[in-house]
Amino acid sequence: MSWPWLVLLALAVAVVVGAEWQRVTRLAGADSRKERDRRKRKAGLKLIRTEVEEFAESVQRDLADLPTIEEKDRRR
Repeated sequence: MSWPWLVLLALAVAVVVGAEWQRVTRLAGADSRKERDRRKRKAGLKLIRTEVEEFAESVQRDLADLPTIEEKDRRR
C-alpha cells in the first residue's frame, strides 16, 4: 500500500470514530455503570396508589355505569 491510501484509511477511521463516539461513551463510559445501576433500582420500585386516585377511579366507574337517556327519549 502506498502512503496516500494509508492516509485515506486513517482519515476514514477517524471519521467513523468521531461519528460513533457518543454511542461508545454511552455504552462503555463512566456514567454507563451508574445508569445501569439506577435502572436496576428503578425496576424494583413499586407504585403506591393514594386514596385520592382510588376515589377518582371509583367515581369514573360509577359514572360509566349510570344509565343514559337517549336524545329521542328526552323529547317525550
